[in-house]
Amino acid sequence: MSIEFQILGSSSGGNCALLQTGHSKVLVDVGFSAKRIGCMLEAIGESLDAIDAVFLTHEHSDHAQGIRGLARRAQLPVFANRDTADAVQAKASKPVNWQVFQTGTDFTFRDLKVRSFALPHDAYDPVGFTFRWGEAGDLFSPPRSLAWVTDLGYVPEHVKAHIRDVHTLVIEANYDEALLEQDERRPWSTKQRIRGRHGHLSNHASFELVEELSRQSTLEKVYLAHLSKDCNNVRLVREKFASLEKNLSIDVVDPESGITSANTALSI
Repeated sequence: MSIEFQILGSSSGGNCALLQTGHSKVLVDVGFSAKRIGCMLEAIGESLDAIDAVFLTHEHSDHAQGIRGLARRAQLPVFANRDTADAVQAKASKPVNWQVFQTGTDFTFRDLKVRSFALPHDAYDPVGFTFRWGEAGDLFSPPRSLAWVTDLGYVPEHVKAHIRDVHTLVIEANYDEALLEQDERRPWSTKQRIRGRHGHLSNHASFELVEELSRQSTLEKVYLAHLSKDCNNVRLVREKFASLEKNLSIDVVDPESGITSANTALSI
């Protein structure tokens, strides 16, 4: 069975991905308008009406703004913790079909086993997710797993523990240290927030994490996402991670186009 995962877009301007298993078709974060997400899906032969559920990591607009339009589908389940749900609902004009979970707990949706875990970021209660599906001994649907980890200022040990045994990892490589330092559009206070323990990961911090995981985990595929349009670029990230490509398949999501460096969806 072919399982498809495709990042529709990922940058400081918006984040959204599609995960399709044998019995589920879900969006992870909806950081674009519902209309734009619909167009992104149509471009890859999918439909917004066919989406079974949405999983939200936190309330920031680059991860959640699409909920306002998606709320027109009154029965669409939207999974989020209580703080995220309350913050997003406060800005929505229609009630959302919230499926509230407690951060740190396991739950299931159709054939997906989902785990949420806390991330250090300047939001109410931001989380990362691991998604697991398939059954041991099933030749047509073997066990597979994916972790979605964006928006964190550093990587605590509990985050490493949650993502150590996944097959596919989406991790942010938000900024290049030199480009952030040279940026004249951001005040010093904003730069300090980005660099802080509740900000974002630099290319170097992401590299250290992926390098460590590549030595001691089941990791096969890495997507480097959430690149800053001003303080990072695909070339710098590819150069930084080039040494790891002997053992890992690595794609970089272009912050301008939303297309990965390989320009393909992943069949997991």
